[in-house]
Amino acid sequence: MSQFTSGFWDVYIGLLTIVSVIACAVLLKMQGTRKVAGSKVETTGHVWDEDLGEYNNPLPRWWMWLFYITIAFGLVYLYLYPGLGSYPGSLGWTQVGQLEEEIADAEKQYGPLFQKYSSLDVKALAADPGARAVGQKLFLNHCAQCHASDAGGSKGFPNLSDTDWLYGGEPEIIKASITDGRNGVMPAFGAALGEQGTKDVAHYVMSLSGMTNDGLRSSRGKETFAQSCAACHGPQGNGNSALGAPNLTDKVWLYGSGEPTIIETIKGGRNNQMPAHKALLNEAKIHVLSGYVYSLSQPAGPQAK
Repeated sequence: MSQFTSGFWDVYIGLLTIVSVIACAVLLKMQGTRKVAGSKVETTGHVWDEDLGEYNNPLPRWWMWLFYITIAFGLVYLYLYPGLGSYPGSLGWTQVGQLEEEIADAEKQYGPLFQKYSSLDVKALAADPGARAVGQKLFLNHCAQCHASDAGGSKGFPNLSDTDWLYGGEPEIIKASITDGRNGVMPAFGAALGEQGTKDVAHYVMSLSGMTNDGLRSSRGKETFAQSCAACHGPQGNGNSALGAPNLTDKVWLYGSGEPTIIETIKGGRNNQMPAHKALLNEAKIHVLSGYVYSLSQPAGPQAK
């Protein structure tokens, strides 16, 4: 990769840009040569509809001047802003710098509001309409891409509006999930169990939530489940919030239910990551966002949205 970080490419990009702008100006000059009055105008050789020919006339002067203005604008822009390799531009503008300025302005404007909410606990924030409105905006900007705008989730992304929680739904746990993220790993058992063993365990898992299943396979899978799955999901399949292992006895399925999907999960495992947001949001914003997420699973949550 060293050849892409050398100074050669800065010079190459800068020269290529300048030469391209100059070439446009030269071409424009060549196409704008005036014709002597009364002289014969040649055609380009293009003919349509048998007798409609294209003449080689110069461009209209007003059109030419628009192009010249565009070229001049481009040169001024390249002088003021970065566009010629590593040349930073006379104004010293950068995208990162502009973003940092906008963030600083936003902190000045909204900082006092978030500080006011910092004095309330998460449950109090969940009951405050103003705090929920602010938290909803944070949610739409940072969480809706995965959990959907209504927090209903989708395949592989938990529904945050129900009462089923992989790691627990208490305020401090929700706040920890947003701050540090989560990494849920379900190991693959296909190689260890084999095709039939995997199918047996799948039918036992189906029986735990009351789904129609093969009784013989389910009885064989129960023993295998106790040996290979109970360590995370518990002997009865009720899950373990400390590990993020889901409850297999309810009707909530993160990746979908049914024999093919359950077999796919057991055979290939699952790896699901919730990114940490502590680098994106400060503690005050995470606090308000936690209150909004907590409110979604509370009785008053839907009416408050």
